[in-house]
Amino acid sequence: MSGRLQGRAVIVVGAGTRTGGTGNGKACAISYARAGASVVCVDNDEQAAQATAEEILREGGRALPLCADVNDESACRTIVETCLSAFAAVDVLHNNVGVAVGHDLLSMSRKEWDWELGVNVGGMFMMCREAIAHMKNVGKGAIINVSSVAASRPLPDIAYVASKGAVNSLTLCLASRYGRYNIRSNALLLGYIDTPAVRPAWKNERVRQINLRQVPMRRFASPYEVATAAVFLASDDASYINGAILPVDGGLCVSNT
Repeated sequence: MSGRLQGRAVIVVGAGTRTGGTGNGKACAISYARAGASVVCVDNDEQAAQATAEEILREGGRALPLCADVNDESACRTIVETCLSAFAAVDVLHNNVGVAVGHDLLSMSRKEWDWELGVNVGGMFMMCREAIAHMKNVGKGAIINVSSVAASRPLPDIAYVASKGAVNSLTLCLASRYGRYNIRSNALLLGYIDTPAVRPAWKNERVRQINLRQVPMRRFASPYEVATAAVFLASDDASYINGAILPVDGGLCVSNT
C-alpha cells in the first residue's frame, strides 16, 4: 500500500468492532493503512483488535494487533513502546476511546460517572501524554481525538456530554502548548454515524426518523467518511491545521431541529 501516509506509524486506540461490521475506529485503522501507514490496532477486546489487523494484512498493509485497556496507566505506556519497537516511530495517535452509560443526573451513580469520565477523558489524557513525550523529542507528530456533537448539546447522559466537552478542551490545550514542537492536535466532532453500535437504537423507526430529521443533509455518515477526515488531519495536507474541532456531522451542530 502507498499513499500520503507512506512510512508513518499510527496508533489507533479503539480500533476494533465487537459486534461485527465496521465501526469508526476500525474504518480509520484500515484507511490509515490504505494511505501507507503502519498501524498498531489497539482495543480492549483481543479478538476485535485481531480482526482489524487481519483485514489490513489481507489487503497488503502493515498492522499489529494489541489488546490493552487505556484506563490503565501502564498499558498506555506499553502501547507507545510497542509501536516504537515494531515500527520505530509514533507519528500519529488516533484516540477513538469512548463509552456511554446512558443515565441522566438523578439516575447516575458516582461510580458510573467516574468510570465514564475515566475512560473518555482519562484514557485519552494518558495516551496523549505518552505519545507526546516521544513526539516532542523527535519534533513532529499528530494527535487526533474523537469527540462528539454531544459536547454542545443538552443530552440526558451528562457524563458523556461532559466528557466530550473535556476532550475538546484537552485538544485545544495540547494544540496551544505543543504546536511549537510541530505537534498538531485536532479533534473530530462526530454526529450520527452508521455503525454497529448505534444500529440497535435505530431499529425503532421513530427514533431513526427523529435523528435523521436533525441532520440537514438528511442522512447518516459512513464510518469511512470519518476515516477520510482522520487521514486528512494526519497527513501533510493538514500541515498548518492545529487546534481544529472539525465537525463530521452533516451539519447537525448547526441544526435548529
